Amino acid sequence: MSKDDTIILDHGSGGKISHALFSDLLLPLFNNPELAKQDDGAVFEVTAGRMAFSTDTYTVDPLFFPGGDIGELAVNGTVNDVSMCGAMPLYLSCGLIIEEGFAIAELRTIIESMAAAAKKAGVRIATGDTKVVPKGKADRIFINTSGVGMIPEGVDVGGDRAKPGDKIIVSGTIADHGITILSEREGLHFDSDVKSDSAPLNHMVQAILGTGCEVHVLRDPTRGGLGTTLNEIAAQSNAGIRLYEKDLPVRGPVQGVCELLGFDPLYLANEGKLIAIVPEEDAERVLDIIRADEFGSEAVIVGEVTETDPGRVVLETLIGGTRIVDMLTGEQLPRIC
Repeated sequence: MSKDDTIILDHGSGGKISHALFSDLLLPLFNNPELAKQDDGAVFEVTAGRMAFSTDTYTVDPLFFPGGDIGELAVNGTVNDVSMCGAMPLYLSCGLIIEEGFAIAELRTIIESMAAAAKKAGVRIATGDTKVVPKGKADRIFINTSGVGMIPEGVDVGGDRAKPGDKIIVSGTIADHGITILSEREGLHFDSDVKSDSAPLNHMVQAILGTGCEVHVLRDPTRGGLGTTLNEIAAQSNAGIRLYEKDLPVRGPVQGVCELLGFDPLYLANEGKLIAIVPEEDAERVLDIIRADEFGSEAVIVGEVTETDPGRVVLETLIGGTRIVDMLTGEQLPRIC
């Protein structure tokens, strides 16, 4: 395949050309014992116990952006979803839906990003599928990834486990990914470094759980942002959540764009941040563990779980007032991941 080659319908036929795409491009980059067998599915051994499973489909526009691309996002997103169940991710599947005419050089870049992201996270892309649709029937490329992982003995986290008195930790600045995607679409340019926060969080989660600290909730605030995710947790736990505006971590350039365009950073997507809700007595230790991770140096405590206002999120503003942080209505920024 030359660098000028493009995807044609035959790449999705299941015949010689589609086999060549797999053997020449996908297999060398994703190579592992499970995938190399080239069966219709992967066979792998797991230890007895509970498993976590998650799936997500990525349609981000643009495909390439500062801090990442659709391939890295597809791996990190599913790794993080499995991790938020308290699990150690092990294997991913990869489903590609490619539009006829898509450049193979761009596909190679995306697959290389996926391979690098999988290596960094320590997971294997063990099985997958490729479909090609006629030109005009898709928007260049969509990626589905599914993942499985094992939940260690004694770990039990979930959105329904937040308790009054718990502290709410966010592992770093919010809204970076959402503003990056918006800026790329609109051709906005900044003097400072504004880029996506796409990152694997499974090593951070394993470090948190490995301390023996009690952890009630883990969640990654992707679409809908921190505000919507905390509303989901408040409803699941039937508890109140109180945030402190002064403690919300937002980069200056991101805050500036939000103010300029009328966006609330609480509702913008993040792709490399987690929320950890833990008992007050464990909060500082968990905070230290997160800050020791390469993706958690800017972690902060942003609020607490309360008995008042069950099912609601309340923000204490900079001037000492309060306002309800409701769940996002509609799609503030479509095709964000």
